[in-house]
Amino acid sequence: MAHTNESVVSEFVLLGLSNSWELQLFFFAIFSLVYVTSVLGNIMIIVIISSDSHLNSPMYFLLSNLSFIDICQSNFATPKMLADFFVEHKTISFEGCMAQIFLLHSFVGSEMMLLVAMAYDRFIAICRPLHYSTIMNRRLCIIFVFISWAVGILHSVSHLAFTVDLPFCGPNEVDSFFCDLPLVIELACMDTYEMEIMTLTNSGLISLGCFLALIISYTIILITVRRRSSSGSSKALSTLTAHITVVILFFGPCIYFYIWPFSRLSVDKFLSVFYTVCTPLLNPIIYSLRNEDVKSAMRKLRNRHVNSWKN
Repeated sequence: MAHTNESVVSEFVLLGLSNSWELQLFFFAIFSLVYVTSVLGNIMIIVIISSDSHLNSPMYFLLSNLSFIDICQSNFATPKMLADFFVEHKTISFEGCMAQIFLLHSFVGSEMMLLVAMAYDRFIAICRPLHYSTIMNRRLCIIFVFISWAVGILHSVSHLAFTVDLPFCGPNEVDSFFCDLPLVIELACMDTYEMEIMTLTNSGLISLGCFLALIISYTIILITVRRRSSSGSSKALSTLTAHITVVILFFGPCIYFYIWPFSRLSVDKFLSVFYTVCTPLLNPIIYSLRNEDVKSAMRKLRNRHVNSWKN
């Protein structure tokens, strides 16, 4: 195998976000707050949904699974980034680097597919409300979750199968705070043009495919909602706004990276931070603050605990 015969790189050096000690302290304070808020917020959504019978619906089942993926995404690179702010020589082993690539693409691919499943759920709820309970049963929801993880893992394995055997024989500096696939491929001691095209095609197809499916779905849903004028439609529009906001903020940086994957600008590093550190925070903020059902369940859970403490 190429890795065992030619690769002599046992670790990669992560250049991080800045060399300034003051800036690194500032980043540590900000991203620590974002990280803790993101993890606790997503755990809170899972607890609220699982503890309230009124939220026992397909939409909230998929939302709780989205929160689980966001918890996973929060932990694949952020804890190491926070620890590395206090380390001058930031390194990661070859195996650790490959693990980061695998985990990132697994979680991102799974989340893309789950967002499509959530769009389908809203499509059935608004466009075919009389058939909703028949179509969107628990079995279908479980199938959606299984497919989302299967697609994410297969998408990731297809990247890793080619990357792990590349000959890394010298340069080992990755200009980021984690092992970003395009940046790692560039370090290989060979012509990586074909690999770059394969990476672009693989990730670009799944990103653009899911994004177009979501745009088409939400366009049809919005047209249907606008034709109605009722309080139910107003609630549906509020829910849709939350969904569409998450989709735009999630897919925006993703599509940008795969349109220009191997031509990096200085702003790209900070877009990577937004994508890996801040995106998992979108779920609890947008869905919790805009969703009356979740806020009501949150108040009931809080009151239940307050009363139990008093007793």
